[in-house]
Amino acid sequence: MLRHTPFHSRVAAANETSLWSHWSGHLVVEQYQISERWEHAAIRNGVGIFDASPLRKYRITGPGAEGFLAGLLARDIRRCAPGQAHYTVWCDDRGFVDEDGVVFRLGPQEYLLTAYDPNLALLSERAGAGGARRGKVVVEEVTDDLGILAVQGPRSHTVLAALAGPELARLRPFELLAARIGEAAVTISRTGFTGDLGYEVICAADDAPTVWDRVSEAGQPHGLVPFGQVALLISRIEAGLLLYRVDFQSARRAENDDQRSTPWELGLGWMLAGIDDQSRPFVGRRALLRERDEGRSRWTMMGLLVDQVTYDAVHHEAGVTPPYAFHPVHTEALVYDGTGADGRDGEAVGFTCSFTYSPSLQRHIALARLRPEAAVPGRQVALEFTINHRYVRIGATVARNPLFDPARRKAVPAPLPPGLAP
Repeated sequence: MLRHTPFHSRVAAANETSLWSHWSGHLVVEQYQISERWEHAAIRNGVGIFDASPLRKYRITGPGAEGFLAGLLARDIRRCAPGQAHYTVWCDDRGFVDEDGVVFRLGPQEYLLTAYDPNLALLSERAGAGGARRGKVVVEEVTDDLGILAVQGPRSHTVLAALAGPELARLRPFELLAARIGEAAVTISRTGFTGDLGYEVICAADDAPTVWDRVSEAGQPHGLVPFGQVALLISRIEAGLLLYRVDFQSARRAENDDQRSTPWELGLGWMLAGIDDQSRPFVGRRALLRERDEGRSRWTMMGLLVDQVTYDAVHHEAGVTPPYAFHPVHTEALVYDGTGADGRDGEAVGFTCSFTYSPSLQRHIALARLRPEAAVPGRQVALEFTINHRYVRIGATVARNPLFDPARRKAVPAPLPPGLAP
């Protein structure tokens, strides 16, 4: 049976298309309006809101909570102070990524971890196995108790500051604060899945409709619109943000090692800063050290910028209109080396994980796993497409992620305009 999020009454009323999909057992909106481009434009040029409540949520508390998470997560949670958050992954004993999520440190002994898949059994088992060594740890699933409303876009700060107050301006990326929106107690974090200036509002499930209403009202002068899955997924590809079950699979659920990935292979090696510190023997550490020291990574995650002129020309020559679909493609396409518009042959050097037309960059882009020797920014490669039931190769340029990275994402927000104080 499909479940409804705490915001469902408001989400359903706003959904003009009646286009729905499923996310973690919940009914969610694909796109609210006939044009998903308008929703994407709100993310990049104004402000939009997104119901992120289907994320699984786990509260981890107790004097042993920090030690437990330090031994589980690939990123060192000891460096995350109260009032901060970390994007992180957790691995199996062989160093393969099990899943990713965001951990919010709400207090010295209190954390909130979000994830896509059910992880209660894994977390409880790991907490129990290390309980005697790390002290008392309590793991609770609170998925249904909380709603999460993402407020994203250049004007997101202006909208939320009008409700939560000037304290919001002090938040840097991945910081959080306790606030109130109307009568509702909330936690606001400077996080999101769009790669833009944005925040996420965590509230009690019972308060969700009120929070939606207050944010929508404050956003009305700024053109606020709700956005669905399609606009979100276009934005996250532009921002080089990985999507679980698309850009990587869970090590627990994979059928073989070809379907598994390590943090090094996913471009997440920055999470492993301090891996040489022997005081934190987290799950998978030894395998990840061997991979690094022996140069055993099979892939490197990179971005691809498609040669748009050639893309259009090849389609026109075949007598078809070049597709500019705004729906991300989550199927693999082979990437070849030494092949461009001139048609020279080349060997396969990788594959795409996600592909879309980017309204921000005005060209087609992709996230791709390439062999390490081919993962060189500026290198010319080619993507394989089918046109009229025939394979064609179209040139692309290798680039570092994120492909779209506006300065406002990390900048200090502008002061709240006079007269908009809460």
